[in-house]
Amino acid sequence: MTDLGDFSSDLSDDDQSRAAAESNAADTADQSAGESQSDDEFETYDASPAGTDRGIGVLSASTGLRISEEDDETDLRAYVTAGNRSDVRIGSYLLAPYPDGERLFCRIEALEYSQEYRADDATEIHARRAMRSEGIDEEDFKLMASLKPVAVLYEEGGELKRRMTDRVPKPETVIEQAAEKTDIKTGLKMPEDGVFLGHLAVGGQKVKTAATPPTIDYRLKDSYDTGDPLVFRHTLVAGGTGSGKTHGAKNIIRQYLDEDRSYPVESGSDREVRPAVVQFDPQDEYAQMHDDGEYDEVVARELDGEGIAHGGHDDTVAFIPAVGGATYSADHHRAEQVEFTIPFSMVHDNPWLIAGSGLNENQYNALVNVLLDRFRDRHGADGTYDQFIRFLDDPALREELDESGKVHEATFDAVSRRARGFGDVFDGDARPITDMIHEFVRPGRLSVVPTYHIANSRATETVVLALSSLLVDQKLSNDPEYDRIKETPLIVGMDEAHNFLTDADTVQAQRVIGKFTDAAKQGRKERLGLFLITQDPQDIADPVFKQINTTMVLNLGDEDAISAVNIPAHLESKVPYMEKGQMVVYSPDNSEPVELIGLDHCVTRHGRD
Repeated sequence: MTDLGDFSSDLSDDDQSRAAAESNAADTADQSAGESQSDDEFETYDASPAGTDRGIGVLSASTGLRISEEDDETDLRAYVTAGNRSDVRIGSYLLAPYPDGERLFCRIEALEYSQEYRADDATEIHARRAMRSEGIDEEDFKLMASLKPVAVLYEEGGELKRRMTDRVPKPETVIEQAAEKTDIKTGLKMPEDGVFLGHLAVGGQKVKTAATPPTIDYRLKDSYDTGDPLVFRHTLVAGGTGSGKTHGAKNIIRQYLDEDRSYPVESGSDREVRPAVVQFDPQDEYAQMHDDGEYDEVVARELDGEGIAHGGHDDTVAFIPAVGGATYSADHHRAEQVEFTIPFSMVHDNPWLIAGSGLNENQYNALVNVLLDRFRDRHGADGTYDQFIRFLDDPALREELDESGKVHEATFDAVSRRARGFGDVFDGDARPITDMIHEFVRPGRLSVVPTYHIANSRATETVVLALSSLLVDQKLSNDPEYDRIKETPLIVGMDEAHNFLTDADTVQAQRVIGKFTDAAKQGRKERLGLFLITQDPQDIADPVFKQINTTMVLNLGDEDAISAVNIPAHLESKVPYMEKGQMVVYSPDNSEPVELIGLDHCVTRHGRD
């Protein structure tokens, strides 16, 4: 009988009796099992044959081995040998060969221990033994990995290719960790070249290979040779406070400003032009991209080795909105600062700029089709905002329009009330932005528009929407006023995008969303890319959101925000637990959904310390 040893001193009489009975039963079962099999039979099942193990385990058909068109009917499980169990993780990538040399590329989606022998280990004596020993014998248990088929890898013409999973591997096929960069990139449909976003990761740890460097770079397609550059299919960066979204956004934007990056100005053209980036900056952080980041030469060599652009971007200019008495003072960057103002003349093309308080459709039509037309007839296209307010204060005009039936006096009064309060925004003491287009949009230039110094949120909204609408209108126009905008590949970055592109019932919101939806739809053709950054993705209007091809999700704690980004469930569950710099990238036209880790260092200056 098994010796109970020190266990008996801690048990009651009844507990000791039960423990002794369990021990006797276990010994009897072991003795019976031993008597039923000869020594020869045990030798037949020797678990340590001569030779060296390869792989981490084998596919098991104990519950079936099935690949189906329906995901929930696929049953692919592998037994992981005891010595390899500490190395496997949920999300790890594996390879299972077919007899003809093709290989199944798959991902671990679940890990489960089950008992090797029929015995009840949930007993007092088993628990106490485990608690007083240095560990259990894992060979008494099976670690089973449930696998998610991703693709079949095969060779064709000396090139590794992938196709959908259409074959089931044989039972007891040896499975191995995917360790070659080419296998992993092909299996996940990741492009070899493009704009660097981060390194492939599983469970917050970078995937390592035997190559140099050992990490696997994730890049976004950026050539018309492989389809449209995805920058013109639009990008969303979503993350909560402290998640590293601004750090990551700067690193990505810096790649687009690399001197070697350019795009043809039109389909089939041999002339290529570097992109211009216009970044709207509510926290006054992006002008720092003019200055170098804080990292040593070792890091610089590593970045160079991976072809990652880094260092301050000299052609960075901060365009400062002159709004009322707001003053801009910055000692945290060395970028050139240029003041500008929004001329009221821009309202003629975008009347909703003075409908910020919300006009209904009837009031908006009165503003557009009657009042602004009358004002332009009287003062010309260059009439100022102050002249427009005095124009609305004319009682004779109000009476005339009411009597003629063109604008009811109540409608006139509503428009007049809501058009006020923009005096600080229009026609300030600076050059109009419309006189500075060649400076504002320049190939290879990063033009930053900081609005942190503007205390009035309505003024901030008007400035951002006026400039972004100017850029979008000129890009989409068949008869542009500013050829520089039309002919330059353009990336429009908008931080805190949820403040400007939100769904609402106001006429202004409807016009804004319609404009940006059109811009997003035609971005590929017009070389216009939207780069939206937000901590509240659920607040971005759905028509705009649907046009975004690449979504980068960092840590988010809000359930509504996580649900809004619409990433696969197996990655969605990781989002609330991601550390700073970890992210999920969902870009269907670029790769399978993956987990990444961004660079530890910002490649330009970041932070005000």
